[in-house]
Amino acid sequence: MSSKNVALRLLDQAGIPINGSEAFSIHVHNEKLWDRIIAQKQLGFAESYIDGWWECQAIDEMLTKLLTIDILSLLKPSVSLAWHTINSYLRNNQTMKKAESNAKHHYNIGNDLYTRMLDSEMAYSCGYWPQAKTLDQAQFAKFDLICRKLQLQPGMRILDIGSGWGGFLRHAVRNYGVSAVGISPADNQISLARERSQGLPIEFIQQDYRDLSGQFDRIVSVGMMEHVGPKNFKVFFAKCDELLVKGGMMLHHTISSNVTKQIPDPFFDRYIFPGGVLPSLAQIAHATEKRFIIEDVQNFGPDYDTTLMQWHKNINALWNEIPVYDQRFRRMWNYYLLSSAAGFRAGHINLIQNVFRRVGIRESYVTAR
Repeated sequence: MSSKNVALRLLDQAGIPINGSEAFSIHVHNEKLWDRIIAQKQLGFAESYIDGWWECQAIDEMLTKLLTIDILSLLKPSVSLAWHTINSYLRNNQTMKKAESNAKHHYNIGNDLYTRMLDSEMAYSCGYWPQAKTLDQAQFAKFDLICRKLQLQPGMRILDIGSGWGGFLRHAVRNYGVSAVGISPADNQISLARERSQGLPIEFIQQDYRDLSGQFDRIVSVGMMEHVGPKNFKVFFAKCDELLVKGGMMLHHTISSNVTKQIPDPFFDRYIFPGGVLPSLAQIAHATEKRFIIEDVQNFGPDYDTTLMQWHKNINALWNEIPVYDQRFRRMWNYYLLSSAAGFRAGHINLIQNVFRRVGIRESYVTAR
């Protein structure tokens, strides 16, 4: 059976027409598309879109349909993807040297893009939408949810690992009377975080978490664990154990996979988050056993779908203000946002917040929602 026939059969199974009038229909501009999909699976499909080989009005809806039938399990692995898998198993793609370059690959592409895409505090993670009507409200609600779960009190010293542009720490300092340290390996983030936080008791350090020392009453990471890498999970939590005071508490907010994985998605590894692997709850539990108790787990993955679609709307309304990004970059960026939204919408990935305390603490923990 030809590549085209195989691909068309799978698309038909997902209910996706070719060259149709539906918003989720695929319009093909290059017939080489079919061989590329069968050979390279998700990477070939994504790159062929970036190259202009096909169009779709509603990529998020189309990809949700494909994920719903678990399309990747229906395609045979290729030689190139098999090598990607073997290489990921053998190598640590988040060593200290690689972690810095990986972070800069994504977060140093330009604050001009992020200031136009994100909310006013530049929170680059899932908002919390139960009562929110706007992106700013959803991110404020997320910040406050974290603070309440961590039971912040005036005078506490908190650490944000992967602090981004500092939005969470500014919220915690202004509203809960804490002092804070934020770290990130991306210099563009650190410089803007410092600029936006002048006059507040927050120290931003360009540093890898493995180099950090000190003691903190609370530790938080928001959208950081995706970058740690499976080979480093135990190292990451051992460092948290070293930094957290006796009786301290921590919260990690992360995209998670339904299944345990050791390898990154080929498209995201090449274009978006090099070396990034979404942790499963099982991997987190295994890496923290004997050190921490998971006191609370909350999954609000559908809220990330809403957040991503808002980011997509924001940035596409303002592309003309940032001409440094060419059309190929724009297609890549849109595919990233819309394919991510599809992953949450189809339930293939989740957004979880985990609260941890040390083994041996006896008093009850009452969570916030």
